[in-house]
Amino acid sequence: MIKKPLILVCNDDGYRARGIQELSQLAVEFGEVVVVAPVFGQSGMSHAVTLNHPIRLKSSSMNNGFSAFACSGTPADCIKIALNQILDRKPDLVLSGINHGSNASVSLFYSGTVAATIEACMNGIPSVAFSVDDHSPDADFRLAIQYARPIIQKVLVAGLPLGTCLNVNFPRISPEQCKGIKVCRQTIGVWKEEFDKRTDPQGHDYFWLTGEFSNDEPLAEDTDEWALKHNYGAIVPVSVDVTDYPAMEALKLWVF
Repeated sequence: MIKKPLILVCNDDGYRARGIQELSQLAVEFGEVVVVAPVFGQSGMSHAVTLNHPIRLKSSSMNNGFSAFACSGTPADCIKIALNQILDRKPDLVLSGINHGSNASVSLFYSGTVAATIEACMNGIPSVAFSVDDHSPDADFRLAIQYARPIIQKVLVAGLPLGTCLNVNFPRISPEQCKGIKVCRQTIGVWKEEFDKRTDPQGHDYFWLTGEFSNDEPLAEDTDEWALKHNYGAIVPVSVDVTDYPAMEALKLWVF
């Protein structure tokens, strides 16, 4: 008997978030689904792992007939513990999201959503992160679902290059407004951080991190930020090998 593809689903917004509910329901169309996601939101945790206290798991009913687990750790923890303790075989695909908020450009470095796909990728598993540029709890995921379906199908059939995962982002628009989807490179830019300084009732200062994204190449039509600003979805292939090969060749000329 041929087994259905095994699909592991994760996120960084927490297992109760609408985005992971929508993505899990879509994944059921393609195979056997297991969800392992954080108990609470883990946005901005990047590839952090839990070392200083134990990780706990609890079974969770998502009212859709597949196995689901809430994990006390980070998104990277979720993938690690799923591969080591929960699944009886290596998954054919890992999906992460649908994230409430964009993970385009350098935001992918901070993203727990993308970190889950990178953790899977490091273990040789094809993986895709999906995000929508809408932080609201009731975000409209119709556009993401529309394009996630063929992307999942193509990855299951054709796979991905070893060491490569996909970071897929969508603008906050309706499906009717979308012009299509583009394969892009990551935009060069940076988050300009600011800190909102406040004082608590005891007279102690504390800070809230705020800021805005600064796009260093707003006119570059081959970038993910340009695509999103012009009503396209954006697919950026991400490599786990972050070696700067041109710089490596230059460094070989150094004399020590």
